[in-house]
Amino acid sequence: MDIASGITHQEIGRRLKQLREAASLRQAEVARLITWSPAVLSRVESGEREVSRDELTTITEAISTPEALRLSTSLSRRWREIPRPPLDHPDEDLLWQAEQVCGSLVDLRRDPKTRQAFAERLDEFIKTIRHGAERLLKRDYDVAFIGSKGIGKSTAICRVTGLEVPGPENAPPTPVLEAGGGGVTICDVHLGTGHGYGLLAEPCSEQEIRAHVTDFARHIKGTRVTAADRKEGSSQGIAQEIERAIRNLSGLRVRREKGPDGKTIRRDDAKDLADRTDGTRDYVVEVLARMELHRRDRRDIWYDRASGKEPLAWLREIFEQVNNGRHPDFKLPNRIEIIVDRPLMEDTDLSIRLIDTRGIDRGATRADLEQRLDEPHTLALLCSSFNDAPSADAHTLLKRAHQAGVRQLARNAEILVLPRAGEAFAVSDEGGARAQTVQEGYELKAEYAAIELESLDLEDLKISFFNAFGDDPAQFRGLLFDSLREIRDGFRASLREDLASAQFLLDNHENEELRTVRRSAARMLRTCITQHREVPPFNGHVHDELLDQIRDAYPATVDATIRREGTWPNLDYRHHLGYGARQLAAGAFGPAVDKLKSIAGVMKGNPDYAEAIDLIQQTQRVQESGFDRLLRKAQLIGRTTFNEALKLDSELWQQCEHEWGRGPGYLNRVANISREWFLNPEREEIEREFADSVRREWGDIVNHILSLLQADDTEDAST
Repeated sequence: MDIASGITHQEIGRRLKQLREAASLRQAEVARLITWSPAVLSRVESGEREVSRDELTTITEAISTPEALRLSTSLSRRWREIPRPPLDHPDEDLLWQAEQVCGSLVDLRRDPKTRQAFAERLDEFIKTIRHGAERLLKRDYDVAFIGSKGIGKSTAICRVTGLEVPGPENAPPTPVLEAGGGGVTICDVHLGTGHGYGLLAEPCSEQEIRAHVTDFARHIKGTRVTAADRKEGSSQGIAQEIERAIRNLSGLRVRREKGPDGKTIRRDDAKDLADRTDGTRDYVVEVLARMELHRRDRRDIWYDRASGKEPLAWLREIFEQVNNGRHPDFKLPNRIEIIVDRPLMEDTDLSIRLIDTRGIDRGATRADLEQRLDEPHTLALLCSSFNDAPSADAHTLLKRAHQAGVRQLARNAEILVLPRAGEAFAVSDEGGARAQTVQEGYELKAEYAAIELESLDLEDLKISFFNAFGDDPAQFRGLLFDSLREIRDGFRASLREDLASAQFLLDNHENEELRTVRRSAARMLRTCITQHREVPPFNGHVHDELLDQIRDAYPATVDATIRREGTWPNLDYRHHLGYGARQLAAGAFGPAVDKLKSIAGVMKGNPDYAEAIDLIQQTQRVQESGFDRLLRKAQLIGRTTFNEALKLDSELWQQCEHEWGRGPGYLNRVANISREWFLNPEREEIEREFADSVRREWGDIVNHILSLLQADDTEDAST
């Protein structure tokens, strides 16, 4: 049988089994149709037995679905320009078209008669098509639930995935992920599919555990916290879920006992220990010793039927233990992964992982959240309560992503409103009439929320609703599938557009009659690009965003990040330097990108330029992809360029730490100390080098586009 290299008999067998099950045929039925024993067919489907070409034809004809009849064609295809897709990939035909077009481009590129200027256009098409194919090939998607503590993310996730255990009589089912009141989930929780039921925990580093314990010690002992600090807005310097886990890991519990008078007496082991230790350092050492981290070295645990419990009930119990620091074998977790042995979303085409992100506390500008909005294979659900939709945190994240030049927001992000019972009926229209149905209340709220997003040009952002205790989970799953399909449809549309442009080029590159039109289009595009060759001065400094975040933060948050040398997730110096750098670059170069997009749109709508559509689309695509790379490079430079200096300058952190407890104005004092540090001549030189690097990158983008247009902007264009 003529089978392309890289395809194993195991993969063929798995595909035959998929095709049979999709046709709702039992193994015995197909075996009877082809006069085989079920045992032989079973060995074929498991990959233990090789099949000949005739046998494969017999099996697929017995299954007799269009997908089954196309299997032989899939097996005979030779892939050389893009990776071979799995046999069950739903976009195989489109990817095969990409393979063929890409192959033709490569062949033309290798032709000795192809001029260099024209060859560069071919190279760009090859690169673009390969990139588009790679995006479509990948079928792993994340659905990230992002929102403040206590908003109901965990409950919604468990309801939509069916990860629930029966509740007491007449009570709703209980989520596998511990939920209730906020401040429960200690870290990001990933939910995925595997073989069996289990929990994997990535522990915090010992350095981070020590930092958390130091926060706990300062909170318990009240170290250097004055009334003025509290008045300024300082809150507890440690998250309640971290405090709870540290207490459980160390055995420092709060005990409530009845006194002789019948009143409850509260005894705090942690405070009793604080009274017996001299300083914060000694207290930290004592707590760490009680935690016995050396014996807590386990990272995974799997369900065993011998436990006598149902899998989900067992999983709920284990998650609660690890999440709260009550399991004797696990350290403080930095990330937890829940594995179940069935698809979470019942979709055969995609592999979907759901992520319950750590609840937002004291500000949404966290690196782990903002990167979710810039990942092409992630659907970011910005969760809001009904009355606050869109929440201030969601608005902040969208605004910052918009300012940083993230272009796929309308496709990869949406507002998810999590209403509670009765809230939909409390919405009134402009005339004061209240909603008569839940759906009407949802529609009115969506209208008002869209108005709030107009300032970000995101009034068309999708807004979904899901009441975990009233709405149909199947309907909400359908909405999520629709959103994921829209992301994939965007990949498909982009790839088809690139393929059409490339094919037009291949079909017409020798057509003399089209060259006059193409030269005219190329000159217009060159004029636009050349006008924006010079870069305006950056509007501010890389560190401006960081200083704004320091001034807007809680004092306890700033104190915590100072003691971690600027690396605490709630206020990460390096993340905000990266964001500040990206924002500067987006402000400087974004207008040029928008201008070309506008001109390209006008030209594509002009029938006089119909024969130059491929040229126009490629020019726009090259600039936009180059702009995206430039922004990511700017962000990377901003994150890393000051990293070594920040790490080595202990005096900076000591000076900032000394300001804690000195009364009002703490945030401004820390911001001013940081500002002076960045205005040091050595750091100013680093910032100038950053600006020069980004400008050079922009110059390279402009020069590359001009060289591509040269192929059509000369009288002796390539043939």
